[in-house]
Amino acid sequence: MSARWLLILGVMALAACFTSMHRSSSAAPPQRPVVRLAELQIDPARLEQYLAFLREEVETSIRVEPGVLTLYAVQSKRDPTQVRLFEMYADSSAYDSHIASAHFRKYKVGTQAMVKSLVLHETDPIALRTKRSDVLAAYGVESNQ
Repeated sequence: MSARWLLILGVMALAACFTSMHRSSSAAPPQRPVVRLAELQIDPARLEQYLAFLREEVETSIRVEPGVLTLYAVQSKRDPTQVRLFEMYADSSAYDSHIASAHFRKYKVGTQAMVKSLVLHETDPIALRTKRSDVLAAYGVESNQ
C-alpha cells in the first residue's frame, strides 16, 4: 500500500475518532487514541530475521486494520539491534483487536526468541502531526508508492 493511502487511512481514522469525541454528552465518554512507544533489544544473530517479521507485521496491520493509525519502526544508528516503535490506535478497542489479530500473534510468537528485552511506554498524546507523503519523499523518506 502506498504511503499516500496509509496517510489517507490514518487521517480518516483520526477524523472518525475526533468526530466521536464531539458527540452529545448523552453518548458514551469519548475514546482517546492509544499511543505507545516500545523499546526493543534484538539478538544480533537474529536481527535480519526479526526485521523481516517486523516489516510484515507493520505492513499487514496498516493494510487490514482500520483502527491501527500509525506504526513507525526505527533502529538506532549506533546500535541497529536497538529497535523503537511508535504505535497509534484509534482507541483501546482498536488496540485490543490489534493484539488479538492473527498477524500480530504470528509476529509475537515468531520473534519471541529474538527479542532480548522489551519496554512498553504508555503515553498521552499532546500534538500529533505529519507531512504529506510527497513532502516526505522529497527528503528521501521511504514511501510505499
